[in-house]
Amino acid sequence: QVQLVESGGGLVQAGGSLRLSCAASGRTFSSAIMGWFRQAPGKEREFIAAISWSRGGTTYADSVKGRFTISRDNAKNTVYLQMNSLKPEDTAVYYCATSDTIVRITTSTAYDYWGQGTQVTVSS
Repeated sequence: QVQLVESGGGLVQAGGSLRLSCAASGRTFSSAIMGWFRQAPGKEREFIAAISWSRGGTTYADSVKGRFTISRDNAKNTVYLQMNSLKPEDTAVYYCATSDTIVRITTSTAYDYWGQGTQVTVSS
C-alpha cells in the first residue's frame, strides 16, 4: 500500500502561482512514476505531468507545458507541481498518483494509488 497526501491548493488570481505537494508513504519503493492529474466539474480526469522517481525524467501535457514544472525530493518522498501563469481554465481538483509501470503514464489506468485531491481555483 502507498499513501499519498496532496497539499498546497487554494484560490489564486489569473496569472498567479501555486505549488502543490504530494507526500508519499508506505511501499513507495515499488513506485516508478509519480503523476499529477486534474479533474474539473463535468469533465474527465486529465493528465498534467509525470516524473520518474529514479531518473527524474519528466512528461507534460501540452496544456501546461512551459507553465507547470514537476519535481521530486527523493529524501522526503515528495513530489511537487509548481504552477505559474495560472488561468481560469486550470481550475480543478488536482490529484497525485503513483504507478509501478513506465508505460502509458499519461493515462489514469496506469496508476495504482491516488491521493484525496486538492482544490485549485483560479479567478479571472
